Amino acid sequence: MNRPRILDGKAVSAAVIEECREETAALIAMGITPGLAVVLVGSDPASQVYVGSKARTCAGLGFHSLKIELPEETTQAELLQVVRELNADPAVHGILVQFPLPQHISEETVIRALDPRKDVDGFHPENVAKLVLEDPSG
Repeated sequence: MNRPRILDGKAVSAAVIEECREETAALIAMGITPGLAVVLVGSDPASQVYVGSKARTCAGLGFHSLKIELPEETTQAELLQVVRELNADPAVHGILVQFPLPQHISEETVIRALDPRKDVDGFHPENVAKLVLEDPSG
């Protein structure tokens, strides 16, 4: 019988960040600065902390980081327009829409609007399918 293992979260995190640092340095050496856009709708304090943490990590890795803060009353159409603009922006390689969204916005619709290649969370149905199928291309 296999015994449960306790993972050292800090050690795993440090290893992942170091791997990202090396990959980022290689991209920058080729003239590519990775770009992450984070979209936050509303002013949830926990989301603010999480998004701030991502921005600091990106800065430490040498990423270009873009934080888009939208008011709680942002409409779904307005948010989808922001997502379309980020999808089309060649300087943005990854998009993270911070959940939860206000109740009047469909998270599923927003997820489906993301370019699967820029979907940082991996929530787009195409990315979920690749994960389930263990498809290495995703």
